[in-house]
Amino acid sequence: MPTISGAGFVVTTLNKILAIAGVAIVLGGVALGFRSVSAGGTVCGSAFQPAAGITPMSCDNALNGAGTLVTIVISAGVLCLIAAAAVKVVRDKVNA
Repeated sequence: MPTISGAGFVVTTLNKILAIAGVAIVLGGVALGFRSVSAGGTVCGSAFQPAAGITPMSCDNALNGAGTLVTIVISAGVLCLIAAAAVKVVRDKVNA
């Protein structure tokens, strides 16, 4: 059974933290996408599904802002997952 050195333990822990954080951030972004937004007392719906029958111009800024926030948060989560995969690939190449 191979033993994990001090540096190997740190890299493994970093990999797990990045993966868990990435998944949590992506799920948080998805949850934000379903959060209802409003503008001037008008319920605009969510970033994923605007409300039916709303005046488009009254909710444009609120929905655009919500969509931008969701995109940024999900992108940050995906970047964490990519970083976790990169750390794993580098670790595997070094240990090979």
